[in-house]
Amino acid sequence: MIVRILPDAESELEAIGDYIARDKPRRALSFVRELREKCMSLADMPLAYPLVPRYEDRGVRHRVHGSYQIFYRVTGQPERIDVIHVLHSARDVAAILFPQA
Repeated sequence: MIVRILPDAESELEAIGDYIARDKPRRALSFVRELREKCMSLADMPLAYPLVPRYEDRGVRHRVHGSYQIFYRVTGQPERIDVIHVLHSARDVAAILFPQA
């Protein structure tokens, strides 16, 4: 199964790294690497993580890593995983993921 990190998620990963790097440059690199590894390992068990509560009909799932959530969708034939956002849990994720809802 193919895992694609979409442009918004790529930008968010970069911003997470920049934020952490202000205080801990080395940790910033290793933490972003961990987040990317978590994204890529979704290919092993894409349906293992829950759908976003209250928005199950949208097909968006999430995986937690520390204080961050990886939001993704399983799509297409052949099956593919699109990582759509990587966000800190303190953010208003519903407003970002589903702005029209």
